[in-house]
Amino acid sequence: MIVAERKPFDEIVEMVAPYKKVLVLGCGSCVTVCLTGGERQAEILASQLRLAGRKKGLDLSVDFDCITRQCDREFTENLKFDPAEYDAVLSLACGVGVGFMSGVLPDTPVLPALNTTFYGAGVAEGVWEEYCHGCGDCVLAWTGGICPIARCSKSLINGACGGTNDGKCEVSQDMDCGWHLIYKRLQELGRLDELRKMRPPRDWSKNRSGGVRRLSREEMAEIAQESAE
Repeated sequence: MIVAERKPFDEIVEMVAPYKKVLVLGCGSCVTVCLTGGERQAEILASQLRLAGRKKGLDLSVDFDCITRQCDREFTENLKFDPAEYDAVLSLACGVGVGFMSGVLPDTPVLPALNTTFYGAGVAEGVWEEYCHGCGDCVLAWTGGICPIARCSKSLINGACGGTNDGKCEVSQDMDCGWHLIYKRLQELGRLDELRKMRPPRDWSKNRSGGVRRLSREEMAEIAQESAE
């Protein structure tokens, strides 16, 4: 899941200050799970903005709404309020949702209320850790299911650096060395031979150097076209 945290409130107030009518729009997927962007959070933020507006003497009207996902056009049909009637939309979605809604609402500014941090998994109550970098060239088959791009502070692909100490990263003693985790996992699986294999240089162009990435599934498009017919 994508993990995000709310921006500092003062920053949010500064963003909406130029507008008189704002719609706080929640997202019911990833950011709801980490308690930063669901319907309840949208309602709370809207109330906080109304109060801040009165204290600062701003002419600010704020409503809130929430849809299942802001990254799929089909769910925009479930909006209770029409965003076109607002001066700006304050999105409680990840950066993907903000970017997508900006395209859906070309005439309305869509502002980010959250800082998108990483792709993570819940490891304890209220705790998420980064597990994937979305690099476009997955190596988990030979690293024991542990991503060196996300779990190593330097994204090293050929083993631990000289800064690792007793299984901890030199960045912080509270942080496990990604490559130590990989070694221990492969040892448990009896697959340490994976680390002895010669592999070709990594193709980093699949990460970001090739520009904006896109995934296209022709069979899904064909099914949708057949259903429409």
